[in-house]
Amino acid sequence: MKKTVRIGRVTVEGYASLAPMAGYGDAAFRSVCREMGAALTVSEMVSAKGLVYGGSVSKTRELMLPFENEGPYAVQLFGSEPEIMAEGARIAFETAKPDLIDINMGCPVPKVASNGEGSALMREPLKIGKIVRAVKDAVPCPVTVKMRLGWDRDSINAPECAKIAEASGAAFLTVHGRTRDAFYTGKSDPSEIAKVVRAVAIPVAANGDVVTGADARRLYEETGAALVAVGRGALGNPFLFREIEAVMENREFTSPAIHDKIAVLKRQVLRALDRKGEYTALREARPHAMFAVKGLRGASRLKEEAAGLETLEDLDRFIEKIGSLYP
Repeated sequence: MKKTVRIGRVTVEGYASLAPMAGYGDAAFRSVCREMGAALTVSEMVSAKGLVYGGSVSKTRELMLPFENEGPYAVQLFGSEPEIMAEGARIAFETAKPDLIDINMGCPVPKVASNGEGSALMREPLKIGKIVRAVKDAVPCPVTVKMRLGWDRDSINAPECAKIAEASGAAFLTVHGRTRDAFYTGKSDPSEIAKVVRAVAIPVAANGDVVTGADARRLYEETGAALVAVGRGALGNPFLFREIEAVMENREFTSPAIHDKIAVLKRQVLRALDRKGEYTALREARPHAMFAVKGLRGASRLKEEAAGLETLEDLDRFIEKIGSLYP
């Protein structure tokens, strides 16, 4: 029997969620991760202001739409004004009918943090409480939060922020084990995530540096988290969710061959093509294809070809090239 985690009234079954990833975590990618065992999927981050002021046909709204039968599924919002976040949450719920609304308190990129959004919220713990409460009051589904450890190593305050989020109505937390100033460099710190787990009664997902099933098991053991959240480790390798499940259930796992990874990639691209058209789908597939061939003999040349994908025919030729190199 798979691990079960309750997030409010939502039941999540499995061992690893797919963390939100701007520019990567579209519906097509989420769909293949779900098929591979992702217990929970989360949209790319969506601007609350974009929803409130962007109009009904804006690209912002398109980011929220789930794939068919996606669930449990969360729409992640970012912003810094409680009233705007609440209205954005209402629009998100009405538009996408997600199981959860997630609040971004972890994005480190300057264009977000410089506006007081994303990870910058961890510098204003009291505002965190106001935002969580406003969003919770605005939607009928559970509200969750994604955070980092703090702004920098001298101001780690994730346990404090977690307590405030919980007291304000958050039903679940995901904690990335780095501070904002670390971005994605260095190593995630499980010991600091463990402090958050001990500080709150709601379930916590541990996030950071999970690229193998063994990494996931170690993160579980070192943090006591209810789930692990997988981000970049799944890029080019959605099979990671199957590997994590096998390791957690003490079963053998056979690593997928490159042909298996590329077959899943094509399925992902075809789904994206149905929604976005060939031009956008193939360009967005480029980094996924590069991740898929990472570490292979001749990977540099293959990455160059992946960077030039423009049509479905290009993808088929790319797949044929891989077949000739790895018969």
